Amino acid sequence: MKVLVTGAKGFIGKHLCEALKRKGAEVLPFDVDSEPHFLEKAVLEADFIVHLAGINRPLTVEEFYDGNANLTKKLVDLVLRSGKKTPIIFSSSIQATLDNDYGKSKKMGEDFLFASGLPVYVYRLANVYGRGCRPNYNSAAATFCYNIAHGLSITIRDRDYVVHYNYVEDIVSDWMEVIFSSCHEGAKNTLSISITDDCSLGHLADLLHSFKEGICSAKHFPKVTGEFERKLFKTFCGYLSEDGYSFNFAADMRGSFEELYKSKAHGQISENVSFPGITKGGHYHTYKKEIFYTVKGRCLIRQRNIETNEMLENIVEGGVSDPVEIKVGYTHEIKNIGTEDSYTLMWISEVYDPSTADTYRADV
Repeated sequence: MKVLVTGAKGFIGKHLCEALKRKGAEVLPFDVDSEPHFLEKAVLEADFIVHLAGINRPLTVEEFYDGNANLTKKLVDLVLRSGKKTPIIFSSSIQATLDNDYGKSKKMGEDFLFASGLPVYVYRLANVYGRGCRPNYNSAAATFCYNIAHGLSITIRDRDYVVHYNYVEDIVSDWMEVIFSSCHEGAKNTLSISITDDCSLGHLADLLHSFKEGICSAKHFPKVTGEFERKLFKTFCGYLSEDGYSFNFAADMRGSFEELYKSKAHGQISENVSFPGITKGGHYHTYKKEIFYTVKGRCLIRQRNIETNEMLENIVEGGVSDPVEIKVGYTHEIKNIGTEDSYTLMWISEVYDPSTADTYRADV
């Protein structure tokens, strides 16, 4: 499948393009620096279009309408001229209902799409956050994350003001289902992302301060409760380290493993996702310390002393149970014994280095 992504170099675009490539799709990326005739050629090739390109911080009011409404009309006209019925996802905004130039220009883009007769999916996004979101731009979450991670002050005019949030990975997940579905009939009305989280500015700041304090504590591991806090914590970790480390992500038939944070002073934090019934682990360390904290799902953590065969077992519930300390010299494993995917944050005292891995295989 070939997918044309406009605004491919933007925040959402980067996440979506990575997900599409992992799925095996060929991405046709379009952005402001693309060749003049690339869009026309890409429309002819594309099996699906995701239209993310737009303007939200213009120098003039006219740029709102040129970048949001007129570009959308140009895209629609190109598809109609091609004679194809290429389905289109459009990233609109909850501001499309407001009487401001940004909202009005987005609403015009929506209207062009709905009037085209093409199979379209118009999503009104809330405030988007996630790893890689630009701070001090148009996201309070990104700005708070960056400033608190770097010990800078933040300004809150109203702690009780509630913001509606869409997590970038939830957006990508919803859109991937649409793109790879067997039927593309479109939707006649505007759509919302399946998961929207509401959080006051005061609570958001308090959570981020607690994450920073937890990482800087003796255990270097904050307690994270619930889905929104897990997503926010992953986002926060993306602003912490400036050590030049690379961060790895791996996925297979068992689930996924993603490195979130690395620090010479505080060690490494990763997120392990396991599908129901999956067991991971089966190794021990001779000096590295670990702590596992299951945020979502139900897991069995087993440890066996490699010398005495002493067994330790903990059944943990996401958001309820305490973190589990993995003892040095105990081979260990974690099994998802629930009916949903489990999410476990894992802290280890050392940044992973293949030359000093201190990881030895042994069945529990």
